[in-house]
Amino acid sequence: MTTLDTMRRHKNWLKWSLAVVCLAFVIFYIPDFLRGTGADAASADTIAKVEGQEITAGEYRRNYQAQLQAYRTTYGGNMSEQLLKQLGIDQQIMQQMVDERAALAEADRLGIGANDEEIRQRIMSYPAFLENGVFIGDQRYQQLLRLQRMTPQEFESNVRRQLIIEKLRASITDWLSVPDAELEKEYQRRNNKVKLAVVSFTADTFRSQVSATDGEVQSYFDGHTSDFKIPEKRKVRYLLVDVDAIRGKTVIPAADIERAYNNGIETYSTPEQVRASHILLKTEGKDDAAVKAKAEDLIKQAKGGADFAALAKKYSEDEDSAKNGGDLDYFGKGKMVPEFDQAVFAMTPGQITDQPVKTQFGYHIIKLVDKKAATTRSLAEVRQQISDQLSYERAQTQAADLAESLGKQISKPADLDKVAKAQGLTVQESGFFARDEPILGLGPSPEAASRAFEMKEGEVSSALRASRGFVFETLVAKQDPYVPKIDEVKDKVREEVVKQKARDLSKQKASEIAAKLKAASDFEKAAKAAGVEAKTTELIARDAPIPEIGSAPAVLDAAFAMPVGSVSDPIPTDNATAVVKVLEKQEATPDEWKNNKDRFREEIVNDRRNRFFAAYMQKAKQKMKIDVNRQALQRAAS
Repeated sequence: MTTLDTMRRHKNWLKWSLAVVCLAFVIFYIPDFLRGTGADAASADTIAKVEGQEITAGEYRRNYQAQLQAYRTTYGGNMSEQLLKQLGIDQQIMQQMVDERAALAEADRLGIGANDEEIRQRIMSYPAFLENGVFIGDQRYQQLLRLQRMTPQEFESNVRRQLIIEKLRASITDWLSVPDAELEKEYQRRNNKVKLAVVSFTADTFRSQVSATDGEVQSYFDGHTSDFKIPEKRKVRYLLVDVDAIRGKTVIPAADIERAYNNGIETYSTPEQVRASHILLKTEGKDDAAVKAKAEDLIKQAKGGADFAALAKKYSEDEDSAKNGGDLDYFGKGKMVPEFDQAVFAMTPGQITDQPVKTQFGYHIIKLVDKKAATTRSLAEVRQQISDQLSYERAQTQAADLAESLGKQISKPADLDKVAKAQGLTVQESGFFARDEPILGLGPSPEAASRAFEMKEGEVSSALRASRGFVFETLVAKQDPYVPKIDEVKDKVREEVVKQKARDLSKQKASEIAAKLKAASDFEKAAKAAGVEAKTTELIARDAPIPEIGSAPAVLDAAFAMPVGSVSDPIPTDNATAVVKVLEKQEATPDEWKNNKDRFREEIVNDRRNRFFAAYMQKAKQKMKIDVNRQALQRAAS
């Protein structure tokens, strides 16, 4: 974590408020904690059952609102519920809660639990409930929980479940470890860096210079028929409860819009913000007076006309901002530690602090670059946005209610037509579609497509979530996989031939100048003389993208194997051919490895344990009875 990140996180109000929220709403799996429940939930409707353990709409809604608030805190008013749902967050939250219940069911099967003393010890270890290392006492403990609208029983139940899943995970994964040699090798692989001069020949550049004859298309098809095999497909008749159609008929009263505006006024407000740059001189392990004297000297230089950004790049020990000339970008009150906050918001644009500002990180020299006054968007400005959001949410609720009602009337294929006629809807027929293809008329609908491949003819599905709303479907036809005639896939084959010929031409052009580049004393001049441009990268790790090429493991693998100053042969990638010169290498030092070994071991071991636990639970869930009421879920998320 960078110094700037740490500054933004170490706040008293964060400690005493958000810490409790985090304890109540942390996410299951990675990291391996749990989401909270709520007796104050709006509804006791059951939206899912896992081995008989219920998940109520109230529990879900509390988790959902916590996640929504977290996104709005991070992204501001741009994060609406509608956008959250488009990102699939509502489904992710549901899956997390199902995963939690499944883990608890598995722990119960294995006889794993947590006793009251373990709960007490865990609670007394949370920094949120400590003052000077001592538990704050039951009265203040309960007061903090009341601020989050939680009872001690609810919170302690959350902690118990957290402990149970931690113990389950430990019992399953604690045997996993990583040998030192393997660990060091992986550390070097991730942290060694290389700087390159790159000449690239992208295949797209040559597409206009190539074509594919019918003979070439036929020949390619004959040699790659398995690549063009048509997968198994299905065809369905379906009845759609169209959310957009319902939304088009939904009228939102002006009073509702005004109420939503007032209730969410913080969403449309931007607090006062400043943009500042700073130079940090750390004091840890150093003579405080000497560091302060150096900071005072830098202030004199900055006020005397020296370029502040240059001073920051040269002297600042905040690595994250130093490379940007000390720039911290815009931030609001409360985002920095109190001493820094107090100083910077008292300054005027262009001002540099007269004295170094002391914080827990060291001495700061601060320059205020700009200041923006607090603003609030008017109701008139956001009226349409609020209306759109409310109409979307209400249409979703109405669609879920209608789908639930129709589900009680549909049990056989003929019921689709009967219900459609009564509701003024239309039963439609899709074309043939594969498992991973959109369904004609529905768009991307993974749940509906997947269900179609599980059904037998004559069956009717329950309400399934589709991109356009809810759908009931019945299977009407199957199509077995087959190798098509060329006329059926001719355009697709031709596209592959053109791509291949363009890649081949890029290799040819790279080969034509590679020898000149290898022999040249000046790689960039030689490239320019050949009519191409050599682009220089920063020091990059193995997983970094290459300019104009993107992800190119073959290029970086070759570069890391080459000595500094050498030039490669042409290296083909999926979409280009590259010739590179290694300009510089930077290897992780023994001291870096020594200092980071324990942290890196924890990171790698935890990653492996997380993946192993996820795989274990995936198999465990296959043996469990898990039911999700999609209509109730949709209502809870609206």
